[in-house]
Amino acid sequence: MKKTLLVVTLSIVLLNVFAQESQDDTTNSEDNINHNWHNKSVTIDQIYGVEVEKAYDQLLKNKKSTTVIVAVIDGGIDVNHEDLKNNIWINKNEIPENGIDDDNNGYVDDINGWNFLGNAEGENIDYENLEVTRIYREFKDKFENIEQKSLSETEKNQYEIYKKAKKIYLEDKNNALKEQKQLVAFTERYKEAIIKLEWYLDTNVITLPSLIDIKSKDKVLMNHVNFLIYLFSNDFTEESLREMKKYNTEEVDYHYNVEFKPREIIGDDPEDINTAYGNNNVYGPEADHGTFVSGIIGAERNNNTGINGIVENVKIMALKTVPNGDEKDKDVAKAIRYAVDNGARVVNMSFGKQLSPQKYLVDEAILYAEEKGVLLVHAAGNDGYNIDKTKQYPTKNISTEQQASNWITVGASSMNGDLEFAADFTNYGKNMVDIFAPGVDIESLAPESTYDTGDGTSFSAPVVTGVAALLLSYYPDLSYSDLKYIILSSAVQYQKTKVYKPGDYSRKRKTVKFGKLSVTGGLVSAYEALKLAETYKK
Repeated sequence: MKKTLLVVTLSIVLLNVFAQESQDDTTNSEDNINHNWHNKSVTIDQIYGVEVEKAYDQLLKNKKSTTVIVAVIDGGIDVNHEDLKNNIWINKNEIPENGIDDDNNGYVDDINGWNFLGNAEGENIDYENLEVTRIYREFKDKFENIEQKSLSETEKNQYEIYKKAKKIYLEDKNNALKEQKQLVAFTERYKEAIIKLEWYLDTNVITLPSLIDIKSKDKVLMNHVNFLIYLFSNDFTEESLREMKKYNTEEVDYHYNVEFKPREIIGDDPEDINTAYGNNNVYGPEADHGTFVSGIIGAERNNNTGINGIVENVKIMALKTVPNGDEKDKDVAKAIRYAVDNGARVVNMSFGKQLSPQKYLVDEAILYAEEKGVLLVHAAGNDGYNIDKTKQYPTKNISTEQQASNWITVGASSMNGDLEFAADFTNYGKNMVDIFAPGVDIESLAPESTYDTGDGTSFSAPVVTGVAALLLSYYPDLSYSDLKYIILSSAVQYQKTKVYKPGDYSRKRKTVKFGKLSVTGGLVSAYEALKLAETYKK
C-alpha cells in the first residue's frame, strides 16, 4: 500500500519490514519463477495463486465477455503505459482538452478520470501531512489548555479526536526524529565497517561468504565482520538504507511537519463536499502506486508485452486521491461518488489511515455506492495489526449498528503454503478482514512503460477487485451482493494451516491457524468463483 506504515529503525527485524514495503525493479522475464505468479494455481503450478490462468484455460474459452469499468482510487496512474493504455476508461461524453465541461458533471475535460489533488492552474500535491498531524495542528490552540466541562457536545467530540491524534502524533514524530539520529549513527558504522573490510580483503566487493571465512584475533575487525554478517544475512542492501533515509526524511519534513501545509494550493472549503476542485492530470507528480495497482487488474492480456492482468475486458477509471501522506476524507468521498456516477461497477481502494475526522462524508459515499449497486474492495493495511481491535479507516463499519454490505477487505498472502503463507506485514481480523489474496513479490506495472515488483495489501486488494470484475465481465447481471457472496463462498479454504502470526517479528515467532485471520479463512480463487457463478444464476 502507498502508506505511511513503514517504520524505520535499526533493528534487523524492521529492516525486513522495510524490504516488504518497498518496490524493487525487476526484469520482465518468463524465466523468472515469480513472473505473474499470483495468477497461477496450486493444483497446476504448485504456487498459491488465484487460478486466473486456469479459469481462462478451462472455463472461459469461447465464452463472450462484456466490458466492465473499474475505478482505481489511488495515487497517479500512467494511462499511456504500453501494457495498460488500451484498457483505460475514456469518458465518451467529454471532448478532450476543450476547457469545457461537456457532460455537465462538474469536471472539466475529465477524459480518463479526475485528480482531486490539484487545482485548475495545474498545480498538484505530492507530499502531504498525516491525518494526525492535520488534526493536531487544527485543534492545538483551541484545546491545549481548555477545561473539557466547558465544551459543547460537538467540541467534546472534536476534543476526543484531538486527544487521540495528539498522542499518536507526538509519539510517532519523536520516533521519526530518533530514527533520524539512529540512521546517521548506523550509516557511519556501516561505512566504517565496509572501509575496514575492503582494506582487509583487498577488494571493493564485500560478500557474505567472504565475511564468514574471516578468522582473526583482532576484536575490532571481528566486530565489523559480525556486524556486516548480521546485516547481509537479513537481506540488508545499501539501496534499502538509502530508501530508509529517504522515507525518514519524508516523515520529518512532510508527514509530521505542522508548518507544511500543501492543501492551500487546492483552495477548497474543507467542510464543503460540494465545492469543485482538482484537474484532469491523473498522472500527477508521481504515478507509481496507482499504475502498479491498475496493472494487476487490467494490464493487457496476451499481447506479448509485460504481464497479464486479471481481467481481459476492462476499462480502468483513474481517480487520483492519495498523496505521499494521508488522503483527505472529502477527496475519498468525492472519488467514490465520481466512480459510481460514471459507471464503475467495482472500486479498488488501496489506502488507509489511523483517524478519519470527516468519516461521515466517506460513510455517506459508501452508502451511496451501496444504493447504486457498486462493490468496494479495500486493502487491509500493512501494520501487522489485528484490525478487529485497532481501528483503520476507511472502514465498512458505518456505525456500531450498521455495516456496509458492499465492502470486501483483503489481507495479503505469499506464494507458498508454509508458515509464511500469511504475509508478516498484513493486517488481519476474524471480523474485519474478509479474505486473503497474493500480496508478496507481486509483479506489475510502473510508470513510463516499465515494470516493478512489490509487496503489500495494496496489491492484494486489486487481485480481488480483478476477480470481481472478471465475474461481472462474464456474468454482468450479478449484483454487488451476488459478487461478494460468490467471492467469499468460493474461497479456497486453509482454515487449519499453521502460519506465523502477522506482526510478530520476534526470534521465536508465534503461529496461528490461517482460519483465525479472516472471515473466510481462505484465499480468493477466480476459478472457483467462476464455477460458482455459473450455477448461482441458474
